[in-house]
Amino acid sequence: MEDKFIIDSRDKDAIIQMRDILCKELYPVIKKNRPIVFLCIGTDRSTGDSMGPLVGDKLKFLVRDKIYLYGNLEYPIHAKNLEDTLNEIKLQYTDPFIIAIDACLGSIQNIGKIFIEHKPLNPGAAMNKNLPSVGNLSITGIVNISGTLEFMVLQNTRLHIVMMLADVISKGIYHFILKTIGGRKLHNTNDELDNLELDL
Repeated sequence: MEDKFIIDSRDKDAIIQMRDILCKELYPVIKKNRPIVFLCIGTDRSTGDSMGPLVGDKLKFLVRDKIYLYGNLEYPIHAKNLEDTLNEIKLQYTDPFIIAIDACLGSIQNIGKIFIEHKPLNPGAAMNKNLPSVGNLSITGIVNISGTLEFMVLQNTRLHIVMMLADVISKGIYHFILKTIGGRKLHNTNDELDNLELDL
């Protein structure tokens, strides 16, 4: 199990890379029948910070047994409701595996790249907000350059980059779910999991 994966969203096989990484890393979680919660963090009030809600919006039709989704354009998860949402998830599910998805600022050469890491992410760091770390696995998309006046940088981020990242992440997750759980509701997936184990 690797700690960090980097995908360039401009690569022609970026979606397949995303799918395969998620299949490999989340296979043990699915095998244990743990609920998987995708927590898409951000707000539609800032272009650079809208990647998470865009991913949630693209995936909201995919909710099924053992796969849950929080955060979209209509109901974003942001600084003001993150703690309440985390409390709700803990009450609602037994031993959930949380995948936190958020936009991030980084170095200029990493703009447009996706980082998948086995560690929580720290939302609101660019805004100097003291929010709880979240996620067993984190997926971050680098939308712009970090440095000074990061609030303004997020506000002036190109929508094209944000949409490109949201597309690759949401399609990668979509194909991961189809490959591991399938198009049906999750009731008896032993055959699918056995087949997946052969593929890995």
